[in-house]
Amino acid sequence: MAGESSHDKLKLNLARIKKFGKTFEISVDPDKALQYKKGEVELHDVLMADEIFADAHKGQIASSSELEEVFGTSVFEKVAHEILMKGEIQLTSGHRSAERDQKFKKLVHMINQNACDPKTGFPHPVTRIELALEQGKINLDYNKTVEEQFDEIISKLRPIIPISIEKKKLIMTVPGQFTGKAYGYVKQNSTILKDDWLGDGSWKATVELPAGMVQDFIDALNGMTQGQVSVE
Repeated sequence: MAGESSHDKLKLNLARIKKFGKTFEISVDPDKALQYKKGEVELHDVLMADEIFADAHKGQIASSSELEEVFGTSVFEKVAHEILMKGEIQLTSGHRSAERDQKFKKLVHMINQNACDPKTGFPHPVTRIELALEQGKINLDYNKTVEEQFDEIISKLRPIIPISIEKKKLIMTVPGQFTGKAYGYVKQNSTILKDDWLGDGSWKATVELPAGMVQDFIDALNGMTQGQVSVE
């Protein structure tokens, strides 16, 4: 990992979380941090320093006792994972603009792929979706994934355009060594209907998500588990 990152870069590229009135920060590569949240890269690809900071600007490192108190562990990788998945990634204005544009396009694409007009059975055209979002003044929360907000946005669209979503259930089993990373992704990107921890440490879950998102969901899990996830 790049301990050589400059102090200026450390200031700009942080992931931060606030819990129980305390702030915890890690130094990250912002592009890789966004990729990590999607399950596309490993944790060591993201981090620019092997420290959890109480204040990165001042170089103040969080104590092990603070980490144990707030996160229930002082293991660096586990704390860093939680900060990345649940905290805020501080981006430059260029990154923020690009991410917002990408998220909006992803939202429109997901609606086009997953929703249809129940009267005709055909998907709504992209232009119609964009106009409906604008008409309803429906905005994304850019601190959350598109998947987390998808159902809520569909509910807001229903008074504006007739819309129906096909859902699909999956039964998946994740080997024990990959559950830490996979659990957060699954929880953020689907509805967990039932889950169980098996005797060998594996995690088995029945999940539900829009049918059009299934392939991307499975691909992401395969990437996180080196292809060892079982999906039915």
